[in-house]
Amino acid sequence: MNIFIAIAEDNSFALRSCLDKLKAYDSVKVLSTSVNGILLLENVEKNIPDVVLMDIQMPLMDGIECTRELKKKHPQVKVLMLTTFDDDEKIFEAIMAGASGYILKEEPAEQLYKAIEETKQGGAAMSAGIALKVLNLLRNPLLKNEHGEKVDFDITKREREILEQLKTGLSYEQIATNLFISYGTVRKHIENIYRKLQVNNKVEAVQKALQNRIIN
Repeated sequence: MNIFIAIAEDNSFALRSCLDKLKAYDSVKVLSTSVNGILLLENVEKNIPDVVLMDIQMPLMDGIECTRELKKKHPQVKVLMLTTFDDDEKIFEAIMAGASGYILKEEPAEQLYKAIEETKQGGAAMSAGIALKVLNLLRNPLLKNEHGEKVDFDITKREREILEQLKTGLSYEQIATNLFISYGTVRKHIENIYRKLQVNNKVEAVQKALQNRIIN
C-alpha cells in the first residue's frame, strides 16, 4: 500500500538526505517538498498527503505553526516532526499543535520509514531519546498538594490568560499578538509565573496550573 507524503524542510542538504533515505522504499510517494510552512500549506491544497514530514525551524512560518494550521484544515493528515532539536519545550509545543510523532533527522533510513508507516497507521513514532524525555515528564509529574485543594499562588488575571495560551502550545510571539502586548511583556509575565509556581519551563507551568485548577 502506498504512503503519500509531503516534506517541509528549508535546509537543502537535510532535504536531500531525507529524499535519499526514502528512495529505497517504493511504497513512499513524495507529493511535494516545501521550504517553509506557507508553501507546505499551499502544496497540500493541491495534493493532500497521508503524512507530512515537518521541520521545526523554517522561515516565514515554522513547523509548529504550520502543523497547527494544517490540522485545522485537514485533521486527517498526520504530521511527523523531523528535527535536530530535542528539548522538552519543542516536544510539548509540537504535540500540542497536533503532531503525531517526533523524530530526529539523523535517524537511519529504516527508522525513518518505520516512523512514517507507524504514523500513517495512527501510531506515535518517536526517537528513543525523545520518547525518554516524554516518559520522564509522565513519570515525574508535579505533585499535587496533599488534599488536592486549590493553592493560592497569587497568579494575576493576566498571568492566568498567558497560562491558558501556553496550554495550547503557542509561542511567546503568538501570545503577545493574541493579548495585544509586547514580546518583552510576555517574557516578564512568564518569568513571574515560573517564580510563583516554582517551575522551570512551560510544560511544568501548565501541568502545575492544571493540577491546582488555576486554569481548566
